[in-house]
Amino acid sequence: MTLHNKFDKQTLKARLHAEPFNRVTLSFYRYVIFDDAQAFRDQLYEEWAALDVFGRTYIAREGINAQISIPEHHFEAFKDALYTHKELQDVPFKIAVDDDGKSFYKLVLKVRDKIVGDGLNDDSFDVTNVGMHLTAEEFHKHIGEDDTIVVDMRNHYEYEVGHFEGAINLDVDTFREALPKALEELEDAKDKKLLLYCTGGIRCEKASAYLKHHGFEDVNQLYGGIIEYGHMVKEKELTSKYIGKNFVFDDRLGERITEDVISKCHQCGKTSDTHVNCANDACHILFIQCAECAEKMEGCCTVTCQEFIHLPEAEQIAQRAGNPAKGTHRAYTKGRVRPKLNEL
Repeated sequence: MTLHNKFDKQTLKARLHAEPFNRVTLSFYRYVIFDDAQAFRDQLYEEWAALDVFGRTYIAREGINAQISIPEHHFEAFKDALYTHKELQDVPFKIAVDDDGKSFYKLVLKVRDKIVGDGLNDDSFDVTNVGMHLTAEEFHKHIGEDDTIVVDMRNHYEYEVGHFEGAINLDVDTFREALPKALEELEDAKDKKLLLYCTGGIRCEKASAYLKHHGFEDVNQLYGGIIEYGHMVKEKELTSKYIGKNFVFDDRLGERITEDVISKCHQCGKTSDTHVNCANDACHILFIQCAECAEKMEGCCTVTCQEFIHLPEAEQIAQRAGNPAKGTHRAYTKGRVRPKLNEL
C-alpha cells in the first residue's frame, strides 16, 4: 500500500468539496515513548487512509501530535482503531468549536525529533513535573482573582485575533522564543498563581514544567486548551472570558469563540480578523486581510506579490528559483514568520 499522497493540490481540494458527507475536525496529543516512530507512523497512515482521514500529524520518540478531520460515518471506527494501540488508549480528543468540515484536504504524517518545536534539552529538567491541570470551568473561575496572572503561551499572530481578558502577550514568533520570554516577563512573579493556556494544551505541558524547573510553584494550565474552553462556555451558557477568535493550524485558520473582532486588517487598518496566506506561492506569508483589500489586492500582501502572480507561469517558476518575492511582506508583518503546525 502507498504510504504517501500521490495527487496534486487541486485534485485533492476538488475531491474534498465534492464529498457528500460531513467531517469532524479534532486534535489530540500524548507524550509517550515510541520505540520505532517510523513503523508506528506507517501503521497509522495505512489505517487512517482506509478511513479517509485527512490532516497533519507529527510523531516522534517522545509522542504524537495530531490535527485531523474524519468522515462522520467513520468516526467510531477511527476511535476504536486508535484505541487498540496501547500507547493511545483513551487519548482525549479536542473537537473543533467552529467546524466547516474543510479543515484539511490530504493526509500527512511525519516523523520528527520532537512533537513540539521548543528548542529545549529535555534532559536538563524533569519534563513530567508539569503544572496543575485545570478544567475549563476551574480556569474560568480563577481569571481575575488577586495575585493571579494569565499567560498566553501562543505566538503573536494567535494572540492578535483572540485572547483571554488581561492575558500577558509574550509577543513572539515561535514557541521556542516563548519559553525564555516567559521567564523574563514573569521574573518578579514567582509568588503569584500562574494560569497558562494555548490552543489545545500541548505547549503548556512543556511550558509549565519549564517554569516549575525555574522556581515557579503555583503553575496551572488550561486542560484541553482554548478548544475545550470554547465548548464549556457554550454548554454552560457562561459569558466567555476569551474574546475573539481561536487561531487554528489548518485551512480554517480560526474558529470563532465570541463575535468580537479585536484585530485590524494589516493593509488598510479596518477591523478584521480574517487570516489568509498570500496568494503568491513564492511568498505565502500569513497576514490579516479584510474583504475589500482581498478583492483589491487579489489575496496578495503587497503590490509586488500581486504583480508576480500575473507573470506567465514559466516566468514565475524561473524567478521563484531565486525567490525574489521573499521579504516583500515586511511592511505589513514586520518580518515575522508564518506559523508551523507543530506549535498547537
